[in-house]
Amino acid sequence: MPAAARADDKAITPDMILNDPETPTGGNSNGDLTIVDFFDYNCPYCKAAAKSLEKVVKDDGNIRLVYKDWPILHPTSIVGARLALAAKYQGRYLAVHHALMDIPGYGVAQEKMIEAARNAGLDEARLESDMAAHADDISRLIQRNVSIAAAIGLRGTPGFLVGAYLVNQALSEQGFVRVVADARARQNGQVTSRGKPTL
Repeated sequence: MPAAARADDKAITPDMILNDPETPTGGNSNGDLTIVDFFDYNCPYCKAAAKSLEKVVKDDGNIRLVYKDWPILHPTSIVGARLALAAKYQGRYLAVHHALMDIPGYGVAQEKMIEAARNAGLDEARLESDMAAHADDISRLIQRNVSIAAAIGLRGTPGFLVGAYLVNQALSEQGFVRVVADARARQNGQVTSRGKPTL
C-alpha cells in the first residue's frame, strides 16, 4: 500500500479499510474472516458477483462482509450510493443495497433507483431528511472509499479484499469459496499458491 495514500487527511490503514465506523457491514460481525466489497450500482459484474458473494457469506456463516460504495461508473452511481448510505441511518442500508443491486443493467435511471429505494420498506420522509442532514458525512465516506480503492490498487469494479487477498474481478460462487479457503489458510500460517496478499 503506498505510504502517501491518504483519506480525510489521515493515512489509509488496514483499520480504516476494515473497521470504518461509518461503513455498513453484514454477515457475521464476529466472523473469523472479513471480505471487503467495492461496488457500483451501475456495474452488471458487481450485481452478478453480489449474488454469489451473499450466498457464500450466508452458507459459510463465519464471514464478516464490509460494503464499500464506490460510485465511479455513471452519473447515477452517486445517486444509488447516497440513497443506500442515507438508508443506513434508519437501519435499512442492506434492504436498499439489495434493491439497487437487483436492478439489471448499466446506466440505471435515477427514477428507477429512487423507486427501488421506495419499495425497500423504509420511511421516505426520514430518508430525504437523512440525505440532507448527513450529506457531508456521506460524501466524506464515499471519498474515503475512493481513496482506499486507489491505495490498494483496484482498477475498476468489482473489487474485493478477501482476508489478505485482493481480487479485482467478478467471481462465481465457487471462486469465492476457493479464495475464502486460501485466505483462511493464510491467516492460519499455511502457504497457498493462488492470489497476491495486499494487507
